[in-house]
Amino acid sequence: MATKELVGVVVSNKMQKTVVVAVENRSAHPRYGKTVVKTKRYKVHDEENKCKEGDRVRISETRPMSRTKRWQVAEIISSKIS
Repeated sequence: MATKELVGVVVSNKMQKTVVVAVENRSAHPRYGKTVVKTKRYKVHDEENKCKEGDRVRISETRPMSRTKRWQVAEIISSKIS
């Protein structure tokens, strides 16, 4: 069974070894056809504390790390230039 992977943007890195990643899901409205954007926020394990706010990251599903953490950072796709 393949692990699930998502791509999102880091919106918070204030915790130790944890970042909050916002993942956007764009879909057409069932009746009106307009594109609707739904955002879901995931708590993600970041072992080395490398991620900064604004970074685009790929996250993968993993075993439960805590009560709310079920994902870990697979790779940093692009880093925010600051």
